Amino acid sequence: MLSRVAEKLYWLGRYVERAENAARIVMVNANLLLDLPVGLTPGWQPLIAITGSEDRYCAKYPDYNEHNVVSFLVSDLDYPNSILACLNLARGNARTIRDIVPREAWERINELFLYAQGNLVSGLSRRGRFAYLREIIQGSQTVTGILAGTMNHDAGYKFLRIGQMLERSDMTTRIIDVRSETLLPETASELRPYENIQWISVLKSLTAYQMYRQKMQVRVRRADALKFLFQNEHFPRSFYYCASSVEASVRQLPRNDTVRRTLSRLKRNAKSASMSALADDNVQLHDFIDRLQIDLARVHGAVADAYFPSIPPGSGSAH
Repeated sequence: MLSRVAEKLYWLGRYVERAENAARIVMVNANLLLDLPVGLTPGWQPLIAITGSEDRYCAKYPDYNEHNVVSFLVSDLDYPNSILACLNLARGNARTIRDIVPREAWERINELFLYAQGNLVSGLSRRGRFAYLREIIQGSQTVTGILAGTMNHDAGYKFLRIGQMLERSDMTTRIIDVRSETLLPETASELRPYENIQWISVLKSLTAYQMYRQKMQVRVRRADALKFLFQNEHFPRSFYYCASSVEASVRQLPRNDTVRRTLSRLKRNAKSASMSALADDNVQLHDFIDRLQIDLARVHGAVADAYFPSIPPGSGSAH
């Protein structure tokens, strides 16, 4: 397979996943603000922190109010990780490799971009936002399903899958990292109902709440949520599952020694950590997540070095 085609498929996987993730965190944050008392709401700034875009945002907007943050994350084409920009980039990648991507997938990506672009007024309003974001989420999932169900699972699909799962694992770490700093202390008994609501929002941001309850069979608690989201081997949005999926795809590609070694270290670091200890110390948790994100960047770099001719600076190495 040509390196250029492999790279396009890799970024197609990342951009579709990134658009879905952006829609999900905006929707869940809006619901969280409705569930918490006014004085305890984290506001909209955490969403900018999750995406790692504080500098770019502050250069354009004076404060973190709802309208500015939602506009930035949904419709700002100057911001390459907004929903509209990601869908546009995904559409551009798919268009250039239409002989590889199933026609149904290309058509659905194009339709989804046109919907996102044509319904911005509704999508940016409180009244129409949830229907708009739900369409983005479901449309992205449809694209993923079409690609999984109709594309040959050859080397090309492996690159698409690697991109998708690296993007997903990156978002998992970012959501937990930022949300853990704003979550209420578990030791304050009078605030535990609200702390529980915020951890539920973390799980919902990753579509993990129902599967968490099914697997853990306990109320939502910090240590249990961390263990499920970082170490569960069967939930498709847990960090460990995503890393294992990347490893499974890489194993079927040539010249994979360096990438596999990097992935093995990443998985080992995630699996060996004590979630109980991390749950009691936000500083340790932040340091742990920093190390995972550094390892994710190394995996991305190893994939690029092994298979792509070049990755231009700032082309989207995560967020």
